[in-house]
Amino acid sequence: MVVIIIKTKAGTHVNKVALLGLAVATHATAVNANDTDTDSLKGIEQISVVGAATNLNIDAEDLENIQANDLSDVFRLSPSVSVGGSIGIAQKVYIRGLEDSMLNVTVDGAQQTSTLFHHIGRVNIDPDLLERIEIQAGAGEATSGPGAIGGSIRFKTKDANDLLADDEVFGGRLKANYFSNDGTRYSGTVYGRLSDDWGVLGYYSDVERDNMEDGNGDPILGSAADQTMLFVKASGSIGENQYLSVSAERRDEEGAFSARPNWIVQEGDALYPSDAERTTYVANYHINHSELVNIEATAYSTSSSFRGGRFDWLAEIDTFGFDLRNSSDFGDHTFIYGVDYRSDEVDSGYAIPQPEEDHAEEGSVTGLYAQGYSDITPQLLVSYGVRVDDYSYEQKILLDDYYGDVITDEPATLDDTEVSINLGLSYTVNEFWTLGLGYAEAARGKQIGDGFTLDSYLYDRTENPVVNDDLKPETVANIEASVEYSGENLSAKFAVFQSALDDVIFDGANATSVYNNIGTIDSDGIEFDVAYRWNDLNLFFGASTVDAELDPRDGLYAVDYSSVPLNSYAFNALGNSRGDTFVLGAEYELSEDIQFGANITRVSSLTIETLHSDLDQGWVDALYQLNKPGYTTVDTFAKWQVTDSVLVNLAVTNLFDKLYRDHSSVGDYSGVPGYGIVVGPNEAGRDIRLSVSFDF
Repeated sequence: MVVIIIKTKAGTHVNKVALLGLAVATHATAVNANDTDTDSLKGIEQISVVGAATNLNIDAEDLENIQANDLSDVFRLSPSVSVGGSIGIAQKVYIRGLEDSMLNVTVDGAQQTSTLFHHIGRVNIDPDLLERIEIQAGAGEATSGPGAIGGSIRFKTKDANDLLADDEVFGGRLKANYFSNDGTRYSGTVYGRLSDDWGVLGYYSDVERDNMEDGNGDPILGSAADQTMLFVKASGSIGENQYLSVSAERRDEEGAFSARPNWIVQEGDALYPSDAERTTYVANYHINHSELVNIEATAYSTSSSFRGGRFDWLAEIDTFGFDLRNSSDFGDHTFIYGVDYRSDEVDSGYAIPQPEEDHAEEGSVTGLYAQGYSDITPQLLVSYGVRVDDYSYEQKILLDDYYGDVITDEPATLDDTEVSINLGLSYTVNEFWTLGLGYAEAARGKQIGDGFTLDSYLYDRTENPVVNDDLKPETVANIEASVEYSGENLSAKFAVFQSALDDVIFDGANATSVYNNIGTIDSDGIEFDVAYRWNDLNLFFGASTVDAELDPRDGLYAVDYSSVPLNSYAFNALGNSRGDTFVLGAEYELSEDIQFGANITRVSSLTIETLHSDLDQGWVDALYQLNKPGYTTVDTFAKWQVTDSVLVNLAVTNLFDKLYRDHSSVGDYSGVPGYGIVVGPNEAGRDIRLSVSFDF
């Protein structure tokens, strides 16, 4: 949760609350050219009207309180953002029922793209490294980046200036974490100033985890792993009104995982040594010259790989790109406009030996965008924007590893250009009430495929091309309406949204090519949040209900279904269905040094029909009624600033040792003959987390 507190001489009161997605639409103009403060030069301020009421911001303190260790911890308090797969390497993020493959995910502006293996996650980050997280739920403004058809997630890392006081030139933190279920984590951070404005930060962490236990005390096999993270960042002012940041990040995770890490491992099943790596380099530059020239540039390069599985398979993805934008102020009008580019390449095959030519694909996207904001009246703020994205995709020649046969006569290529617009209104009725209405479009052409399944072209699909010439880009139209109240001690927000994602691209459908347009995904729902502060007590409540269903194109199935609920087995990389989610919590500040809190999460039971494609293939005799039982969990934390240098934090997740499977994980298909292994792992049982930090 994020509670924004305004402290005055008269005391402390709640001014606005951004809590569980409770964000008030504001007009933040570009930084004044006369402001040379380093913080003001870190980047153009985010201005948001389209969907602002359902945006979410998470800061470093939120993550520290619960001792966030993985993605499920990061988004634990947001009912509209969920994480499936209890095993760290297999975790996938969902926003409004859509998987993170539908999102534009960045770390300091570096896009994290594509999928190495569909049974593992594609987003990974060390929570200790984060200064804040910004989430745009649903398609939003033109500045959200290319392909943000389900929204965007922006991870912002810390730098030296975030950690050093004005009078400090050097500092550091040593931190030790103990997890009763089951592991340890040790990290060290050092940071210092090389000059008045230039600083360097170095961070290293090591996590060792044994197999976790579920709420029944049974081991979650295949969940043990060792993780290391090395991060170096240099940043600061390099001249008048100029800021530069350069960083390098190396993440490695090793373990013995199952052939499908997001499914259960049964006793006696084989585990395979596997290794996931990611290396990212990012440079951010900002020059604030005048009200008309306020330039921000980002360049990045990311290499990621996963090696393992039954056949010692290796998939590698290389990405590089840039984003160049400018912000201009004209009185009551602000404009942000620029160009971005990204190139992706995936290669995969047997790790040993590697053939000279292997399964590979390349893709790129070039975008031009402009977003405007105008104060029409003191009460009415209007935003409007447009994106033009040019997508290019190329499938390289595919060779049969065994016989050297060319599988495709001619590599497939696609080129598509799409235009997306958005319009948002924010009207302040009075000092307490704000109304919001937004419409936004986004588009995405064919992307590079899942690295581990490029080889699937060798089997029963060899007579089919990878893509047909008539494959259309995916396009989405998102409509949101909201009502917000912001008083001295009480804030509340109610929002309703409707999103239609047309021409969804999916592999494995019943058609004449590997990738096809299969229909429209409709994601509709309601979000409600309220927060109240009484003296030193903060209370909050959030609720989210979402229906994510596919409206199949004509002829996709043998039977004409009006709608098909999404689930992460039949629609991997597209989405998942989840029961209504509620979060209730409280925090209490006993003193300036002691704070504690608790939250309760309730997910309602859900039953959906699935296995429509399997029925067409004759693999099952009837549709399956997939039941996802409801569950309630409780988490607590207590934080004590013992001295200026020593911080002790005690957190307990799943306090009552509940046995459950998260609705955003793969469901339980064991009731279907022959599908006994298609079951997502249980979540971890009670985990007592103790951390001690020493600052110097």
